[in-house]
Amino acid sequence: MRKGLFYIPLVLFLGLSLFLLSGLFSDPRERDSAIIGKPLPAFSLPDLMNPQQQWTPESLKGETFLLNVWGIWCPTCNAELGYMSQLRNEQGVRIIGLYYVLPEDPMFGEVFDLATLQKDVQSRLQSFGDPYQFNILDRNRRLSMDLGVSGAPEHFIVDADGIVRAHHIGDINPQVWRSKLAPIYQQWAAKP
Repeated sequence: MRKGLFYIPLVLFLGLSLFLLSGLFSDPRERDSAIIGKPLPAFSLPDLMNPQQQWTPESLKGETFLLNVWGIWCPTCNAELGYMSQLRNEQGVRIIGLYYVLPEDPMFGEVFDLATLQKDVQSRLQSFGDPYQFNILDRNRRLSMDLGVSGAPEHFIVDADGIVRAHHIGDINPQVWRSKLAPIYQQWAAKP
């Protein structure tokens, strides 16, 4: 009985060591996403540049698209705008932006101002390239949370029926597009 108690800490230590060791060799951008294979969550959100226009999952159906979660405050998002513009212009990839608004704190003088945001976004897209068919404004980040977004940039391939087919965390560059996302996008874009 006492010999068995001696091995318990050893077994716990080895188990913890193996768990931590496996984390050293994992890619944090490669994680299972609970949303894959499921329809886009229900939402009704305004267009960033035309707030009278409301977007819903139903209004996005009909064509496969790449949903890009981004913000002008995100340097990686800005860096990928040029390549994503190439994807739109040269390969005909339909890209829809989901603008991820950082939380504002009125105690520090931060107040949401749509007109300023629109001007800043327009300026950024003119400088770096505009890959978007349009941008959806996710001011309260509800859709982002429902999608399981942990930050920006993140990308989702959504088929013509509104089903999420892929989720990528991090930027899109030529290597990521060719090896990971293009085959999935092309597979679902080719379906009638």
